[in-house]
Amino acid sequence: MEATHKDTHNWTIESKSSLFDLKLKEVWAYRDLLGLLVRRDFVSFYKQTIFGPLWFFIQPLLTTIIFTFVFGNLADISTDGLPKPLFYMAGITAWNYFADCLTKTSTVFKDNASIFGKVYFPRLIMPLSIVVSNLVRFGVQMLLFIAFIIYYYFEGANFNITWAIFLFPLIVSLMALLGLGTGMIISAMTTKYRDLAFLVTFGVQLLMYATTVIYPLSVALEKYPEYSWVIEYNPMTALIEVFRYGFLGEGTFSWHDIGYSASVTLAFLVFGIIIFNKVEKNFIDTV
Repeated sequence: MEATHKDTHNWTIESKSSLFDLKLKEVWAYRDLLGLLVRRDFVSFYKQTIFGPLWFFIQPLLTTIIFTFVFGNLADISTDGLPKPLFYMAGITAWNYFADCLTKTSTVFKDNASIFGKVYFPRLIMPLSIVVSNLVRFGVQMLLFIAFIIYYYFEGANFNITWAIFLFPLIVSLMALLGLGTGMIISAMTTKYRDLAFLVTFGVQLLMYATTVIYPLSVALEKYPEYSWVIEYNPMTALIEVFRYGFLGEGTFSWHDIGYSASVTLAFLVFGIIIFNKVEKNFIDTV
């Protein structure tokens, strides 16, 4: 009796290929592997921890408390009339997703060198799995943020949900792609320049202070006009401002700023894909 099963994973591996060849057909064929990698990231990160997945809630909650005390109470930085914990929770939730995508993607070659050297699969699966696994974490933290919104709504806090909330999928997509593109660029560079790996975490922390996570854009424009251009040209600023505007009714909304962030994201993503495809061919010799 002849076998009727057809192997759909027969690929021709070539020594040379186009830098723009994303092998999306192969990525789709290996979607089961993507799911397994997402599960691996989720399980391994919280394995042998006491609180387990509760850290999804504990980390942003503790950060919000600290930011409220330090920046809201001690420094007395304006939050545009919003309750301080609600203001900071919005910024932290959005920023954490971008930062996690960037930092974890930036070490994808180094962290998975042993796997890459043993078996073939489309390498783009790895950074994509990081973005998806972080999306699960982001979804859990969004539940905490929504719980804050419900609590302050019944407390009579002065905020309102606006039509910009419908841009939420676009904003999340741009944050994911910006973190993905930037992370792939850094990951490709760290195969040759190891020092960059030590600067990523520190650099992301510094970048947060150049983004409107702990203060609104209106405060930066009013008090520090000579430095505000650094914040305005940060593509994450517009995304966080629109995120707050949609859910809380406060923030600076501008189609121009969204278009700018989308353009920068696209540029970083395209360049990240090009350099990622170039480095993946021979990175195993240098890692």
